[in-house]
Amino acid sequence: MKHQVLSSLKESGVVAVIRTDTPDDLIAVSRALMSGGVIFVEITMTVPGALEIIRDATAKLKGQQVYIGAGTVLDATTARFAIQAGATFIVSPGFDQATTDICQTYGVLSMPGALTPTEILHAWKHGADVIKIFPADLGGPDYIKTIKEPLPQIELMPTKGINFETAAAFLKAGAIAVGAGGVLVSKELILQKNYGQITENALKFSQIVKAARQKSSP
Repeated sequence: MKHQVLSSLKESGVVAVIRTDTPDDLIAVSRALMSGGVIFVEITMTVPGALEIIRDATAKLKGQQVYIGAGTVLDATTARFAIQAGATFIVSPGFDQATTDICQTYGVLSMPGALTPTEILHAWKHGADVIKIFPADLGGPDYIKTIKEPLPQIELMPTKGINFETAAAFLKAGAIAVGAGGVLVSKELILQKNYGQITENALKFSQIVKAARQKSSP
């Protein structure tokens, strides 16, 4: 299962990071994202009722090619609850050994945050599947390229500072995927129930990924 999720992440190239105080519409948001080709949806634990949303979303979207994950996971207990609710990947702002261990136990993708080469290598050596480079806007695409040169075997996912103008450069630099927040799914679009615009944003990101992958191929 984990291998399939990792393969799909590399192919799709975008994780939609959703933060909102109005959780009711997140199933519809997930469907709008799927219509635009964005099949990874990260619901942060800062969203009210996040665990219930994950449980509801995975039940209602069962059988469709969509991966619902939990973000801003700070400890192993929260990770376990999220996995039991149906999360197929766990994202954290930093590395926590117990959280990564829980992910390994359940066969769920572990994506802890790190920034320096020492932090990245430590997280990878201790079981992380993908390293979330956070905040990615500090070093930009050049930093991803620099890290990948000595550590090509480590999968990196830059998050923060990702938009329509920067995403391609991060992917070309060697990122397995990018994490995109408000530029893809803003609180305003959710409040307005503007699912058409969310789909349009997702399509734009999907096209950026496709073009970047083609140009990165030998």
